[in-house]
Amino acid sequence: MPLTLRAVDDAPVRLEALRGQVRDHLRAEIADGAFVPAPDAWMSSCDPAFSKRLADRGWVGMTIPREFGGHGRDALERYVVTEELLAAGAPVAAHWIADRQMAPAILRDGTSEQKHAYLPGIASAERFFGIGMSEPDAGSDLAAVRTRATEVRDGWRLTGTKVWTSTAHTATNLVVLARTDDGGGDRHAGLSRFIVDLPHPDVHINPIVTIDGEHHFNEVVLDEAVIPPGQLLGKRGEGWRQVTQELANERSGPERVLSTLPLLTAWAATVDHAADSVARSELGRLVSRLAVLRRLSLAVADRLRRGEDPAVEAALVKDLGTTYEVDVVDTVRRYASLEPDPGGRGLASVLARAVLHTPALTLRGGANEILRSIVAKGLSR
Repeated sequence: MPLTLRAVDDAPVRLEALRGQVRDHLRAEIADGAFVPAPDAWMSSCDPAFSKRLADRGWVGMTIPREFGGHGRDALERYVVTEELLAAGAPVAAHWIADRQMAPAILRDGTSEQKHAYLPGIASAERFFGIGMSEPDAGSDLAAVRTRATEVRDGWRLTGTKVWTSTAHTATNLVVLARTDDGGGDRHAGLSRFIVDLPHPDVHINPIVTIDGEHHFNEVVLDEAVIPPGQLLGKRGEGWRQVTQELANERSGPERVLSTLPLLTAWAATVDHAADSVARSELGRLVSRLAVLRRLSLAVADRLRRGEDPAVEAALVKDLGTTYEVDVVDTVRRYASLEPDPGGRGLASVLARAVLHTPALTLRGGANEILRSIVAKGLSR
């Protein structure tokens, strides 16, 4: 099966005007000291107040229909806003998962009650979601999940452990992938997803502190947590289909290309183009690759806008994009003529943060080795 991604013209006046508005807002936020630009901020910099200010401007829940409290704008408009937030290294982790993947998932599979209950809160940056997928023995191999959901008189009883659950400690909701049936030998069958309201007395959230000393990952223990019957998302047994559709939103976005752009920008400002031809050449190569990757990511966004399911293409973009992000860190470290310094200022500080976050870039959202398998299987069909 050939992979086809059509080039997208992202320069209409309406998009450039929107881009300018977002840039002006972010410059003002930085000037006011609201945040310091940082690499990988979309995953690890959580500021609910910042998210709320974006929502007040209509820049959260942009593609949610107006009837559910959103703004009824299209995927390319949202893409422009997302690019600018990433380029600025803005602290968007609080609302990111809810806006990026749970709003589309609830629109696609949720009941009318679920849409009215959760979508307005996502658009107003008052509901934040964590994703309960990975488990201690089921990371990229989601079909191996062992968390169980048992139907009981009062709804569903969830039992199991999730790990690497981003921002669960600040989330108002958790979406849990669990096994409801044995699947009859098909590991992809018998999985369902549930929306859990937080806090819950039988859902225990334990921090996972990463090498940089920060807390943005969590272990989530579901200790026979009972939730109402209306919290099943979509139909019983359709969890695998839901997850694979949702991964196109998760894997193809500009965050898989631009996580390290604040580092690249900071380094570019220090390169002496007249005296250091090698650094200038390496910078040029990185910028050229970025231009191509951006077009690929935009093309996937356009296919999503048209209601298509570019899961294989999204896996390809994520693989290429996160490989590029790692190369940005390695290149800057090689040619910047300074050492990473977490306590330093300017480029040294930005580089230190990027170095510490690099190991996660090609793992989260599916390890690159898994993604290459998806692409290879897609090409063989």
